[in-house]
Amino acid sequence: MEADDEAGVQMRLRAQQLTPVKVKKKSKAFNINIGSGVSGKDLVTFTRLFATMIDAGLPIVQCLDILQGQTQNKRFAVILRDVKNSVESGATFSDSLRRHPRVFDHLYTNLVQAGEVGGILDTILSRLAVYHEKAMKLARQVRGAMVYPSVVVVVFIGVLSILLGWVIPSFQTIFKDMGAKNELPALTLGVMAVSQFFVHHILIVFLSMVGIIVGVIALYRRPKGKKFIHRISLKIPIIGDVLRKIAVARFTRTLGTLLGSGVPILDALEIVAKTAGNVIIEEAIMYTRAKVAEGKNVAGPLMETNVFPAMVVQMVGVGEQTGQMDQMLNKIADFYEDEVDVAVASLTSLIEPFMMVTIGGTVGVVLIAMYLPIFSLAGNIKAE
Repeated sequence: MEADDEAGVQMRLRAQQLTPVKVKKKSKAFNINIGSGVSGKDLVTFTRLFATMIDAGLPIVQCLDILQGQTQNKRFAVILRDVKNSVESGATFSDSLRRHPRVFDHLYTNLVQAGEVGGILDTILSRLAVYHEKAMKLARQVRGAMVYPSVVVVVFIGVLSILLGWVIPSFQTIFKDMGAKNELPALTLGVMAVSQFFVHHILIVFLSMVGIIVGVIALYRRPKGKKFIHRISLKIPIIGDVLRKIAVARFTRTLGTLLGSGVPILDALEIVAKTAGNVIIEEAIMYTRAKVAEGKNVAGPLMETNVFPAMVVQMVGVGEQTGQMDQMLNKIADFYEDEVDVAVASLTSLIEPFMMVTIGGTVGVVLIAMYLPIFSLAGNIKAE
C-alpha cells in the first residue's frame, strides 16, 4: 500500500474496517522506481475531460466510470477504477486520489480538495489542466536542450575511444616498422603514450568512469550531498542562471495556481516547497513559510533568502499590497517561462560551437601528431 507515512497506511486500513497488526516501510535498497506508468499527457487529458463532465452536471462516479473505460493506458484505467470504487464507498474524491500519490501529487490532491470545499471543482480542474500543460512544456524545453549535447558527448567518447584503441596503435606499428620510433616529435610521443595507457588500462578507465557516476549518485541520495549538488548547480555559469529561471517559473506558477484556487497561504507554501525540485529553493520557501506563520508578509522573507531575483520579490510585494497576489504570480510565471525559452535557446547556441571546437580540436591534434612523422620521413627520403 502506498501512503505518505505509516499513519496514512493505518488510517486507510481502518477506513476499510481492517485492523493493522504491523506496518513496515518497504526497503529501498534494491527497489527500482519505474514510475507511475501514467504520462503527463494522460493526466492532462483526464483532468480536462473530467472538468468538462463536472461542468455539464455529471456525477463524479459516472465521470470516473466513463473515463476509465475510455483511456488507452491500462495502468491508468486500473487506478481510475480504484478511485471510483473508493468514492462509491463514501470517501471524498480528493481522499480517493491520495490513494495513488505517484499519479496525483500533493498539489493535485490539495487543489481538488479546495475545489470540493468551495464547490468549484470544474474550475479547479481546468486550472490544474492548464498548470500541467505549462509544466510539460517547460520540461520539454529542458529535455530538448539536453538531447543535442548528450548525443554529441556520446559520439565524442566513441570517436576518441576508436582513435586511442585502434587508429593510433596502427600508426605506432607503422613507425616501428619504419625505424623512426626514437625520432618522433614530442606531440606524437605524447599522443602515443596516452593511447598506450588507454589500451593497457582500459578496464581501469572504464571502472573509474563507472565509479565516478556511482559516487555522484550515492552523494545525491544523501541529504547533505543532494544539497551540495543543488547549491553548486545554481552557481554554474550560464547553466545556473537557466536553472534559477526554471525554478522561479515553477515556484510562481504553482503558488499562483494554489492561491487562486483558495488554498491557504501556509498550506500553499508547504506544497510549493515540496514541488520545488531543488533543496536550496525548498529551504528558502520553508523559511518564508515559517516567517509568514509568525505574522510577516511573503516578500520580506523571500528577499532575506537571497535565492529569488529582486524583481520577483518586488512584484510579489506589490501583489500582496493590492490583494492580487495570485494574478501577479501568474504574470511573473508567464514572463519567466518566456525567459526560459530565450535562455535555453542561448545555452544551446553556446554549447554547439563549444562541442564542435572540442571534438574538432581533439581529432585535429591526433591527426597532426600521427602525420608529422610521415611528413618528416618523406622529406628526409626526398633529400637523400
